[in-house]
Amino acid sequence: MWAIWWVWIVAGFALGVLEVLVPGFIFLGFAIGAVVTGVLVGLGLAPAGLAALILIFSVVSLVAWFVLRRTMGVRSGQVKVWDRDINDDT
Repeated sequence: MWAIWWVWIVAGFALGVLEVLVPGFIFLGFAIGAVVTGVLVGLGLAPAGLAALILIFSVVSLVAWFVLRRTMGVRSGQVKVWDRDINDDT
């Protein structure tokens, strides 16, 4: 079952839908990893062993997470600092 390419693609899309429901770029890296793994299996570029497929999935997911964190993560200067309280009498 793990060597079937469309199982990885469907799992990737399911993780993408889960990312929409639970935002925060948590599942998006896993979704990208699953889709890329499915494409590699579909093209015959990935080995058929379960351990190798999990390794490919985890490495691609980690790289995707780092890229997403770098491009869409917390930016410097994005934090709002409050210097006055709404209840202060000034």
